[in-house]
Amino acid sequence: MCRLSGFWDFSSPTYDPQAVLQKMRDSLQHGGPDYGGAFLDAETGLALGHRRLSIIDLSPAGNQPLYYKEKALIFNGEIYNYQEIRKELELLGRAFQTESDTEVLFQALEEWGEAAVNRFHGMFAFALWDKANKELLICRDRLGVKPLYYYYQDGLFLFASELKAFHQHPRFRKEISPQAVSLYLQQGYIPAPYCIFKGCQKLKGGHFLKLNQKGELKTYPYWSLAERYAAAEIPDASEAELKSALEKELRKSFALRMVADVPVGVFLSGGVDSSIVAALLQDQSAQQLRTFTIGFKDKEYNEANQAKAVAEHIGSQHEELYCGPEDFEQLIPNWAELYDEPFGDSSGIPTYLVAQMAKQSVKVSLSADGGDELFGGYTKYEVCQRFYPKIKKLGPLRPLAAALMGQINPFWLERNASKLPILKGYKNISNKWPKLVAALGAKDQEAFFHQSSSYISPQKHQALFGSPTPRYQGELKPKAGRYIGYLGSLDLLTYLEGDIMVKVDRATMAVALEGREPLLDHQLLDFALSLPDELKIRSGQGKYLLRQLLYDYVPKDLIERPKQGFSIPIEQWLRGLLRPDLEALAQDKAFADCFGLQQTVLEDMLRQFLDRKAYINPHFIWFLYVLRQWYKRWF
Repeated sequence: MCRLSGFWDFSSPTYDPQAVLQKMRDSLQHGGPDYGGAFLDAETGLALGHRRLSIIDLSPAGNQPLYYKEKALIFNGEIYNYQEIRKELELLGRAFQTESDTEVLFQALEEWGEAAVNRFHGMFAFALWDKANKELLICRDRLGVKPLYYYYQDGLFLFASELKAFHQHPRFRKEISPQAVSLYLQQGYIPAPYCIFKGCQKLKGGHFLKLNQKGELKTYPYWSLAERYAAAEIPDASEAELKSALEKELRKSFALRMVADVPVGVFLSGGVDSSIVAALLQDQSAQQLRTFTIGFKDKEYNEANQAKAVAEHIGSQHEELYCGPEDFEQLIPNWAELYDEPFGDSSGIPTYLVAQMAKQSVKVSLSADGGDELFGGYTKYEVCQRFYPKIKKLGPLRPLAAALMGQINPFWLERNASKLPILKGYKNISNKWPKLVAALGAKDQEAFFHQSSSYISPQKHQALFGSPTPRYQGELKPKAGRYIGYLGSLDLLTYLEGDIMVKVDRATMAVALEGREPLLDHQLLDFALSLPDELKIRSGQGKYLLRQLLYDYVPKDLIERPKQGFSIPIEQWLRGLLRPDLEALAQDKAFADCFGLQQTVLEDMLRQFLDRKAYINPHFIWFLYVLRQWYKRWF
């Protein structure tokens, strides 16, 4: 795991390229504190910078850039099956000078060309410079676990793992992208290919980028989630057989992600996903697994006891850290530095704190992200599948139903959810109810789903900013019997890549900890895409098949409880600790103008929230607060 950056300036630079390269590279030192390498081709203006976090082959031989003939490579990530690929290459006559997976990647590209990436189990972003052909090749892993930004304006091409590197280049122009602002207002993150800056994009997962000496740039896919979903077929097998097959796929993926020359641990929340990762890893290891949990002093948000109970049952070496408001207050001022593109997922705070704790004991930690998307864990999947067909039957009465439902106070629902049979067992009702109300006006089931993922109604978005940018535009089409897999795939392409992976990557790399995602192996993904709906959601409960497997290793009563998520008391902070900032935000015309927001509408929304005159989603208010913090830091 590392950080990479670079540029190709097709103009005649009036600056010192070596000094600029070093500034770009070292702005990312937090993610690669072990070594900094650089390569500059003075003839063409091509520059590569690399910061290393040593995980495999800890010797200086593993430093980057890595050179072979007239090529140079920089690489961020891990190829988990590199030893298997290396053996295959050695049988073909290739000799190796290091023990690193970087050299295996390099030699694989030399042997098989771009098709080599199809052999990789891993997370990766790399840049390969071919001096002989004056060509730069960049690649991002299938699901976009590792980040890769690029910027191409006025003959200047920049790329980096994080946006902060771009600010170090004197020719980088900071202009706001309206499409990115719209997406951020809706959901609190900006998915690929969008970026907050004009001229800047994120390379999509499963894609190559190629740039030649003529300045011709093209991107093209080597892997497509839409194609994998369309090609998958429901297996002709019993539930017991599929459970056994699932365990086999999980064990294979988990074992690969334990490959390292440094200590490895697991983030354990006590939920289904992290529990199955920890339970299977401990079951197949003779050594005691290291597990880490963050707890909250506020009992309403604390789930550490459940994680501890799971850890005790499986026998892992467990560590806990209990946090209070003071820990969060210390982190908030650094939020815009940690997440250098506007990012509104407040669970990034506890994610950072648990990463900081784990770093004291290990250099690699596994999380369990992706389980909800792959196996049907989000409530919105069930709501969309179960309720939309009924809502559709209302026809022209839907606006009336939305108006009536909109009169119900979400906070009252939150307090009384346990007394209402239809809502019993659901958490965070005050957040979910307004989304459902807004989604009633959707023209079709896909639009209903996307609106249920938005924190602002189309009407309020229109008043504050203008027409919403669509969350997803692509080739995915639902298949009979696998509708939940279709919804999960939509989230994999947007929410997982733009939010979850960003959250984990920035939080872990900020403390020089490598985060790994064992549930996102592409072969495990193929298996999950083939599962029928009834093995994902059954009797209103998500992740059905995954749960049945988990119960073989962890007692059911330790797992079955309402889903809490990695949440924090965000509403309390906004009306208390952060109230002065929100009042200042309402009067900040320069801020509103920068992002194209209608200041009078913005001021009215903030006043309604602070004075409790009307329900405004507190997460949306947090998005605004974070956006202004980002503006103050980077503008």
